Amino acid sequence: MRTWGPLTAVCLSTFMLLLDVTIAVVALPDMARALDGSLGDLQWVMDGYALALAALLLGLGAAADVLGRRRVHVVGVVVFAVASLLCGLATGPGMLVAARGLQGIGAAAMFATTLPLLGSVYQGKRRSMALGVWGAVSGAAAAVGPIVGGLLTDGPGWRWIFYVNLPVSVAAVWLTLRVVPESRGARGRRVDWAGTVTFAAFAGAVTYGAVRAGSHGWSASGTLVWFAAAVVALGCFLVVERRAADPLLDPRLFLRPAFSGVMAGALAFNAAAFGVMAYTSIWLQTLLGMSPVRGGAVFLWLSLASFVVAAAGGRLLHGVPARFTIGGGLLLIGAGQYCMAVLDAGSTAGALVPGLVLVGVGTGLVSPGIAGAALAAVPQERAGMAGGAVNTFRQLGYALGIALWGTVLTSRMRDTLPQEAAHALAGGGAGALRSAFGEERLRAAFADGLDAVAVAAGSTALVAGVLVLALVRRAVTKTGVTASAPGTLTEETAEETREETKQAWTTRRG
Repeated sequence: MRTWGPLTAVCLSTFMLLLDVTIAVVALPDMARALDGSLGDLQWVMDGYALALAALLLGLGAAADVLGRRRVHVVGVVVFAVASLLCGLATGPGMLVAARGLQGIGAAAMFATTLPLLGSVYQGKRRSMALGVWGAVSGAAAAVGPIVGGLLTDGPGWRWIFYVNLPVSVAAVWLTLRVVPESRGARGRRVDWAGTVTFAAFAGAVTYGAVRAGSHGWSASGTLVWFAAAVVALGCFLVVERRAADPLLDPRLFLRPAFSGVMAGALAFNAAAFGVMAYTSIWLQTLLGMSPVRGGAVFLWLSLASFVVAAAGGRLLHGVPARFTIGGGLLLIGAGQYCMAVLDAGSTAGALVPGLVLVGVGTGLVSPGIAGAALAAVPQERAGMAGGAVNTFRQLGYALGIALWGTVLTSRMRDTLPQEAAHALAGGGAGALRSAFGEERLRAAFADGLDAVAVAAGSTALVAGVLVLALVRRAVTKTGVTASAPGTLTEETAEETREETKQAWTTRRG
């Protein structure tokens, strides 16, 4: 228990919080019917959680360094559990979106402390193993979310996708308090609240602008105002971070090509691999007539491929530079999305299978190694910052993906349907539109929209894959540890090298 207990506790809470990123995907049509929700409501059910998670991750990580990482982690689990209960009890879309935002705050406190807690317990090879397991769990959670969601939605009902978190939260709190030791950051650190607020304002404004563009257009004055606000907030964040004594995210790290490449890969990864799922699920259930279970089972192809590759990759790809696993994985995700851009009015779920398998293989390559690549791209004293940044960029990518792909979907459907009908169709309202437009026309419109989304997501992944291959340069040192750049060592690796040299010299003299 002492050896693997902390890893089990951290992975349990990580699996739960990441499961909730995608578990609601197959329940969206049922939620829309039960709560009379629109497309915008459904987008914010997904984005409210991911956005709160992304916006507060760095700030709560810094607070945990001061207040105690285990303490903040446990408080996060409790907040997450309370919010899950409120989600299950929601009586309208507004209450559900608000509860999802609160759930995201709890998830941010949990997620921000996972890597620091692992880093405080495990060292050397055990740390590398722990990060590998944690990465595999992270990828698996997002992949199996639709399957678990389908089983719960088709069984006891969609509210149980939230109620199921309650017993898991109890187990996570008990195990964390029992086996995970308390740890803190360096003494004298201050929490960068100004950076937290400005980054949250940027993330919220850019996501809201992207959602609004779907209903009002990219050139609408309201949309442009929100994007302008995002630019101003980003500028303020950069100024604040340059002046902060303990910044959330040092902007100078982006001058390192490897770090910029990993962040671009993290942003595109969740957007391209998972951001499309919500709209695919709506198509499967409302146009093809699948149940939540059958609709969720379609994504099993992605999940299985991800499981197999992530499990086997740790052994078979050991020593392969991260630029090839992450960059190659993104290229496969892009290729998989292109393979799914073949839908028409007569398509069935089988048309998605080849693309889902490719996306799953890419996910299995990217997810386990991207956190380690971020840590290796910066000096050792910035490792915690890099770990928080890669998780932030992944969740921000998912939130932006949901917003952008929804806009692409409705924009394409407006070529053949009136604007209000396109939004109703994208929001799961096919049943109310069939008498006015006919089954064939609705299926053709939604298929065209999904094709456009797949091309946009695939292009995003391909561009990110090329950037990672070009920017992330890593080399294996003589000690067999991967360094952040050719001919350089991280502080941890340098210390290990000095210790090995000292031991060898002592043995030789003896």
